[in-house]
Amino acid sequence: MSAATLSYARSTGRPRRLTLDAWVVGPVVALLLIGLVMVASASIGVSDRETGQPFFYFERQVVYVLLGLLAAAIAVTIPTAIWEKYSMVLLVIGFALLVLVLVPGVGHEVNGSRRWVRLGFMNFQVSELARVMLLTYVASYAVRRADELRSDFKGFIRPVGVLAGAAVLLLAEPDFGAATVLMTTGLVVLFLAGARITHLLVPIVLGIAAMGTLAVTSAYRLRRLVAFRNPWEDPFDSGFQLVQSLIAIGRGEWFGVGLGASVQKLFYLPEAHTDFVFAVLAEEFGFAGVIVVLGLFAVLVGRALAISRNASEAGLTFQSYLAAAIGIWLGLQAFVNVGVNMGLLPTKGLTLPLLSYGGSSMLVTLAWLGVLLRVHHETQMTGRSAVAREGRRT
Repeated sequence: MSAATLSYARSTGRPRRLTLDAWVVGPVVALLLIGLVMVASASIGVSDRETGQPFFYFERQVVYVLLGLLAAAIAVTIPTAIWEKYSMVLLVIGFALLVLVLVPGVGHEVNGSRRWVRLGFMNFQVSELARVMLLTYVASYAVRRADELRSDFKGFIRPVGVLAGAAVLLLAEPDFGAATVLMTTGLVVLFLAGARITHLLVPIVLGIAAMGTLAVTSAYRLRRLVAFRNPWEDPFDSGFQLVQSLIAIGRGEWFGVGLGASVQKLFYLPEAHTDFVFAVLAEEFGFAGVIVVLGLFAVLVGRALAISRNASEAGLTFQSYLAAAIGIWLGLQAFVNVGVNMGLLPTKGLTLPLLSYGGSSMLVTLAWLGVLLRVHHETQMTGRSAVAREGRRT
């Protein structure tokens, strides 16, 4: 297995070897570098207009990446047993954050959504961190209540109720995209843990019905759905953003118009350096650039699922579910963002992990990838210990 290693000291003072998986580190580094280039390119116009500094957003993104790498370095040194032990505490903190952001005067409102809390030089989107905490609880529950989860509907519905409660709070912000990603990831983890398909059908059907009801009873959401169905019907109002995104992607053709040569980023495409950075990438690097980025995400998600399988085979059940949650969440959010950019899904307001501008997403994503690397390390150590024990018996 390809891996890079570095030494670190445990609290006992004895040196150990920390194993980092190259198939995780490589794609992450590549996506971060591509993201920095695209943020610099996509934001140069709006940055100059708003601040008088062409690389203002790029410089901030560099700071976010460095802080995220620091968070990943810390996460990779923390034993996953600690996350499992304090999963209930993380659950309480996650719900507290989701409630806190709804409090007037505490939650910061942008474009009609109250999702952020001001933290010094940045606005932190609490749903990013809360989702990680809630999914950690789900993974822990799937281990602690394995028999109930697999055999009893009550054992299954408890974690689903937790996920549904969090989704309601997310919809109150409103953050429809985050609620969808959280529920879907949580249900997939429960399915991997052995939940019955017949049990899974209940929250799936109820969830689809609830989403449909919310869509048709909200003029704002209904307008976005109509715009998604046919953005050209109202290209200068409700369909404007999607139309500009499709124009950008279409202009890219096979190999793009060249780095920095995007026209759509020049105040035509809203949120060009955040939610729609993929459209600018497609315009400047074309189909070839899109394939590279999607390929990197595919390798990263596939490797996360492989680490999950390896952890399961090593008897590390909680670690296996945690790695699966990371891979599913990462792949699902990337899929939704790309789908929105291409007009395949309604606008959700979700960033493209590791590429879009934003401190909250970058910090949490890199920290969680640090946890994934920790799962890989513990799996490797467990395997080596088993081999050593077998050798001693022989």
